[in-house]
Amino acid sequence: MRLYDAHNHLHDHRLDAVRDAACADLERIGVRASVVNGTQESDWEAVAQLARQHAWIRPSFGLHPWYSKERSPDWRHTLVRRLDENPHAAIGEIGLDRWIEGHDLPDQITVFTAQLALAAERNLPVAIHCLKAWGALQDTLHEHPVPQRGILLHSYGGPQEMTEAFVKAGAYFSFSPYFLRPGKERQREVFAHLSIEHILVETDAPDMAPPDSRNPHPLRDAASGETINHPANLEIAYTGLAEIRGMTVESFAEVIEENFLRFFGR
Repeated sequence: MRLYDAHNHLHDHRLDAVRDAACADLERIGVRASVVNGTQESDWEAVAQLARQHAWIRPSFGLHPWYSKERSPDWRHTLVRRLDENPHAAIGEIGLDRWIEGHDLPDQITVFTAQLALAAERNLPVAIHCLKAWGALQDTLHEHPVPQRGILLHSYGGPQEMTEAFVKAGAYFSFSPYFLRPGKERQREVFAHLSIEHILVETDAPDMAPPDSRNPHPLRDAASGETINHPANLEIAYTGLAEIRGMTVESFAEVIEENFLRFFGR
């Protein structure tokens, strides 16, 4: 079975001790492509380095709203250079977030739309994060060009009633193993009803771990002792969402492959 992780942070320092073994695990379970997303200028080189080491890793460079206040004056120039150096790169993780303390939504929109414009100009895949800013995101996407290939709303946790408008904007929606946890019934219901042609699967590793009862790769952060998500839990996300959709995991994986290659390219 061929698997595709549409969004993760494999370069994250919390995976330092297990990264080599995790990469071997991903190859063993049949991962054909894994999109590794940078979130700030300081981690873009780590993303690029991983992509140089593994042909199945697709780099993605972006300025996340959590870190937009820390950007350098030359951040956009640096982003353009990264994209020029990595012709198969995506843009991400970018977005809007009203959940974080002290958020400055107008400034976030400035940074977000600058990156969205780059994605539209180059017709690049773009991965979008959104927390408690769905209306602002919908308005922004309506008012600005988006890539012809569409956009990815990663770990989509927004309302079901907004999905139709996002689909009209060319959206794909990715499902993470975290949505298999108790209390995430609303998210599972959304993915049960989405058009399957607009679904992708992700891990968001090392974040968004599945419930302990469905976690074959228990992993803890050495520093904090907190549970973190192993990248090989991609299998759990596939299996869980196939169950929700009433499909065999093999037939589900075939559709996800088509969706992934349509959005990210071959």
